[in-house]
Amino acid sequence: MPRMARRGDELRSHVLSAARGVFLEMGFERASMDEVASRAQTTKRSLYAHFESKEKLFLAVIDRQRGRFLERLKVPEAYSSRPAEALVQFCGRYLEVIIYEPSVQMLRVTIAETTRFPEAAVQHYDVMFVAVSTRLAGYLKTTFRLSARASTDAAQRLLGQILFPLLPRALFGLEECIEEFDPRALSPKVDLRPVRTAVAELIESVPKSRR
Repeated sequence: MPRMARRGDELRSHVLSAARGVFLEMGFERASMDEVASRAQTTKRSLYAHFESKEKLFLAVIDRQRGRFLERLKVPEAYSSRPAEALVQFCGRYLEVIIYEPSVQMLRVTIAETTRFPEAAVQHYDVMFVAVSTRLAGYLKTTFRLSARASTDAAQRLLGQILFPLLPRALFGLEECIEEFDPRALSPKVDLRPVRTAVAELIESVPKSRR
């Protein structure tokens, strides 16, 4: 598309996509507004009209990533009317979106810039771990009539089982990340066997009268 052809929200969205690529490839320190403007096929003047500094642009990229993460994940009840399958598919999708290559790369960048942007790091952590745990706990509380404490403990235990050691391995480059995301189907690279085992153990721990 010719330079300056985009306007308003469309330009802002396009700039954020280009900026994400620049930050992921170069890190915050080496990334420049010149490079972002070039990749977004716009001028620095237009770029600064939307984002007054590289810092503000970086924070906007983080915020956009957070929104997309939860949008892709959805909630357990969106996957199945059967609790066991809903939990398996929700956790499977969670694994997929968290070890999706851009997600892992953005996590690395955020961790590297924690000192510079502590609030962004907290927000990134909240959306990728706390918000997911909250969604899962809410489903467990409603479905199995658990107390708030019991549902939170169960959610955290389940997520811990499925994330370790996969996520640490991905962060350290020891695990192959998922390169393409299909919102219609789970990637065949996601191994659901340990997820099914963890879900079965969780359900087994729930009193039969509440299943």
